[in-house]
Amino acid sequence: MSKRINEFRMPAEWEPQKSVWISWPHNKNDWPGMFEKIPNVVGKIIKYLANHQRIDLLVNTYKSMDEARKQLKRTGCKLSNIKFHKIKTDRLWLRDSGPIFLINKKTRKKIMLNFKFTAWSKYKNFRNDNKINYQIGKYLNIKSILPKKINSKKFEKIVMEGGAFDTNGSGSILLTKECLLSTKQERNKGFKKSDYESLFSKYLNTKNFIWLNKGIVGDDTHGHIDDIARFVSKTTIMIADENNKSDKNYKSLKENIKILRKSYDENGKKFKIIKIPMPSPIFIQKTRVPASYLNFFISNKTVLVPIFNVKEDKKVLRIFRRFFTKRKVIAVDCSDLIWGFGAIHCMTQQEPII
Repeated sequence: MSKRINEFRMPAEWEPQKSVWISWPHNKNDWPGMFEKIPNVVGKIIKYLANHQRIDLLVNTYKSMDEARKQLKRTGCKLSNIKFHKIKTDRLWLRDSGPIFLINKKTRKKIMLNFKFTAWSKYKNFRNDNKINYQIGKYLNIKSILPKKINSKKFEKIVMEGGAFDTNGSGSILLTKECLLSTKQERNKGFKKSDYESLFSKYLNTKNFIWLNKGIVGDDTHGHIDDIARFVSKTTIMIADENNKSDKNYKSLKENIKILRKSYDENGKKFKIIKIPMPSPIFIQKTRVPASYLNFFISNKTVLVPIFNVKEDKKVLRIFRRFFTKRKVIAVDCSDLIWGFGAIHCMTQQEPII
């Protein structure tokens, strides 16, 4: 399989999806003092997605399965589109702990990458999350690849999270230096830029690397790309923009835009850039949270956009609706969910159709 891995690719998020994998919330420590509000928010997100496509929902226990089913029924969710799986998790952020699916359209095969997960090299409780992919692979009965360090004499499983990169499905990938090249919250000790480019080239079939600098303030992942820049087509990128010079994100986000303007796609052409305003700073219990409109999710029929009850919400939704003319753009109030330092993209992982 290793010799033929380059025949596979990771489809872009807007390509046809078989399912969306989501985990039901249970870790009260992720939302101190606010957990009781979270199942309702997650329930609404699942409802919007399940209206049009399948949801594979992970639950920790049979009791939580019953609770989830009751909550989803109250929200008016289409339960016939939900498949429940009793798989233990530590957190609900499946974008980072869940599988990365690859497809080969010629052979009509699907495989998954099973990266090592270490809770962003920040938290100690990740034992259950690091086992999720084995169980999903077993359920789907598809081959699971354990990415390892290229040219290493001994087997070293690679640490990686789905929110650390974003691909257009055609050979280009967005990354940040802060997340992958910093010694703070270092995922793979000693890894250099060339190591990561070799990794993504081999396992994701990418050849064009766009390295932005930093993520946003308050992000406990230390610079995930899915809060600052996202592909919305093969040649179009939405990127976070801050115009308040006194804001802590101002300098780094302007630098990212400069880098992107000098970047090219895999065919040597300039990208179309759509600037997305940052929301006004949001503080919960005196802590600035990583609120960003870029943490949206593209499904088969919809685009779920996080909003935060701030003045920028309406303008941003207009930008999304102008671009996504063939999908319904749905605003989801994430002003409580973001207290867990993540939003819609962080909690979803798409499984493509072959």
